[in-house]
Amino acid sequence: MTDLKDPPAVAAVEASITVPGETRSRVALTQTTVELLRSLWEEHGPLMFHQSGGCCDGSSPMCFPAGEFITSDQDVLLGRLDVAPAGEPEQLIDFWISAEQFEYWSHTALLIDVVKGRGGGFSAEAPRGVRFLIRSELMDSFTV
Repeated sequence: MTDLKDPPAVAAVEASITVPGETRSRVALTQTTVELLRSLWEEHGPLMFHQSGGCCDGSSPMCFPAGEFITSDQDVLLGRLDVAPAGEPEQLIDFWISAEQFEYWSHTALLIDVVKGRGGGFSAEAPRGVRFLIRSELMDSFTV
């Protein structure tokens, strides 16, 4: 895995566009995040993210084995990310966000990074001494 002190955070993988009417990706992963997710995929199988609007652990993106966190019509599929190495079969990870948080961050693009520290207790990366972190950028529009 890449040294976690290497700035700046740059997008290595962008999500497919899944929000109807949009023309820009809203979520991306740094290379460090991609490498960690590949390792977590080997350990847990297919994965998913959920971003709630809660406090404490709920303010960080949480990574779960796919289907372990139940989504509903109160969640928005923000994007689908492929973390597979080039030439390998797809390893798609859905990134969900609560509808309330989606509305609050309606003009924000998200870059998922990894930093040292204690993450959410139920998130798959927690035992590794790292956590996922959102770096955000305000955007004028996600539609043409």
